[in-house]
Amino acid sequence: MNGTNHTVATNTRMSDAIKHECGIAMIRLRKPLQYYYDKYNTPTYGMSKLYLLMEKQHNRGQDGVGVANIKLDLPAGSRYISRYRSIAEKPIQDIFEKIGKKYNKANKTNPEEYMNAQWMKENTAFTGEMWLGHLRYGTHGKNSIENCHPFLRQNNWKSRNLVVAGNFNMTNVDELFERLVSLGQSPKDKIDTVTVMEKIGHFLDMEVQRLFDEHKEDYDNIAINKVIEENINLQEVLANSCKDFDGGYAMAGMAGYGGAFVARDPAGIRPAYYYADDEVVVVASEKPAIKTAFDIEYSQIKEIPAAHALIIDKQGDYKVVPFTNSLPKKPCSFERIYFSRASDPNIYQERKDLGKLLIPQVLKAIDNDLENTVFSFIPNTAEVSFLGMTEEVENYLVNERLAAIQRYSNDVEAMKKVLSFRPRIEKLVIKDAKARTFIADDAHRDQMVAHVYDTTYEVVQKEKDTLVIIDDSIVRGTTLEKSILTLVNKLSPKKVVIVSSAPQIRFPDCYGIDMSRMKEFIAFRATLELLEETKQSHILQEVYQKIKENEADLTQENYVKAIYEPFTDEQISDRIAKIVTPAHMEAEVEVIFQTVENLHKACPEHTGDWYFTGNYPTKGGNRVVNKAFKLFIEGSEDRSY
Repeated sequence: MNGTNHTVATNTRMSDAIKHECGIAMIRLRKPLQYYYDKYNTPTYGMSKLYLLMEKQHNRGQDGVGVANIKLDLPAGSRYISRYRSIAEKPIQDIFEKIGKKYNKANKTNPEEYMNAQWMKENTAFTGEMWLGHLRYGTHGKNSIENCHPFLRQNNWKSRNLVVAGNFNMTNVDELFERLVSLGQSPKDKIDTVTVMEKIGHFLDMEVQRLFDEHKEDYDNIAINKVIEENINLQEVLANSCKDFDGGYAMAGMAGYGGAFVARDPAGIRPAYYYADDEVVVVASEKPAIKTAFDIEYSQIKEIPAAHALIIDKQGDYKVVPFTNSLPKKPCSFERIYFSRASDPNIYQERKDLGKLLIPQVLKAIDNDLENTVFSFIPNTAEVSFLGMTEEVENYLVNERLAAIQRYSNDVEAMKKVLSFRPRIEKLVIKDAKARTFIADDAHRDQMVAHVYDTTYEVVQKEKDTLVIIDDSIVRGTTLEKSILTLVNKLSPKKVVIVSSAPQIRFPDCYGIDMSRMKEFIAFRATLELLEETKQSHILQEVYQKIKENEADLTQENYVKAIYEPFTDEQISDRIAKIVTPAHMEAEVEVIFQTVENLHKACPEHTGDWYFTGNYPTKGGNRVVNKAFKLFIEGSEDRSY
């Protein structure tokens, strides 16, 4: 995704959708193309595998999709790069149906050549050895074909052609733009997708020119192309291109001559995994997509390390090499909480652990009264953490039963009652409409929110039961107030406990999730109210002044942390509960958030927590949060990146 066209999750949730990063898929066929035709008895092997990789990552983007294909070793005059992009209602299906029609036409018009790889390559689009796919969501009304990856940088020299797609955000787009201008370029857009592609393209051009100058005395203009293509150093191209990048990225590229790369940011913020055997090299944003598409074990899938690139040469050989200096590894924890598919066994267990670790807080909130408590969840994203939460309730009950056996050893009926008790689990909230709540118009958003969910009646003891309802996160709180709490109020519970398996979101994200404006966060709004109530609003001006004084360089410190320091997590949670409670709500409402400490216990390998703590993995993050706060104080609706 790029600086103006970030992506958004369609799953409507308690807090409105958190806006989502993208997905990538790459396949490089390593053997001669005829090998796949013969072994799999079809010309569609590469296309079918890319379709599976993308379909199994459709959670990462359903508004816009793009596919590019490169054919190797075609003679001059042959079209060797094909690309389709789509913003149709079902864009993955739309693109692959169009590609499939190319194959069907070839089979219908020249059936005798349909299994001839060379003929297909010369006469049918999307029949090459290199595939790159991308998925995105469109936000801010920006969902046009032009915003869909992959992007092309075209040239008459094969070695200078570049196809780029990525899951990324740069925090220093202005700086990167100025660098391009200083190189003599005049980029058509000031967005990070263009600046990234043009910067890589510039240094690819430089590498080609270096090799041309080095060998021009020894070869003619035709022969020198082969020398250049066999000696291009993509590792060096990336080292020169990316040294100024500040952001989170998993960036995929294919060059027209047959080289390819996937580069991962220095802190490992955005995910990238690969699998290789003697037939293919495959890359995707999520492990389950690779496992499903190629029917392999999870242990065969490897992670591209932070600050490293998977590089594939023209012959199909690959290596994983460093291309920039690494930072402390901080992979995005939201990948584990929400974005990635829970069919990954590690993510599945981590989400269950997130639910389990909330139980001490939940038991306190219900005063250990399990008999009059109903547990439920918001479909569909919180289901796994809900399973973990209810499992931990069962574990708690084991100890309670042991104690009861001793306490009621002479009372068979009492013991039977205790031993047969089970937690009450109901599906109270039902997703009733495929409606989206990220509509820009607030008034229409509220109308949509009110009708996204329905509820189940007659399973709650009126004015006696407490409802415990879990979701993966709470961002804005709009859906809570306008839909969820309004709905469950009709059930007349005694109390409602809203549980978030993620901690309080307090700070903007700038590395791939589109959470950019401070005022959108319910935790920020709650803190503002607390500052005013405790007569500490002067802290806002003090922070603003520090930002103004250091405006020349806002990368050194996150000054915004200071506004949260006067209050405990519980104080902010209590105020959030007041904010989201509808005026007509009769039941008591309590809101519980995951602690940062327990987040790290559940997801020990994914320590990226800047949206919760303000501890950004790159200096550019500090610039973004400080700018976001400054824009808020000044009443500006501009974005901070």
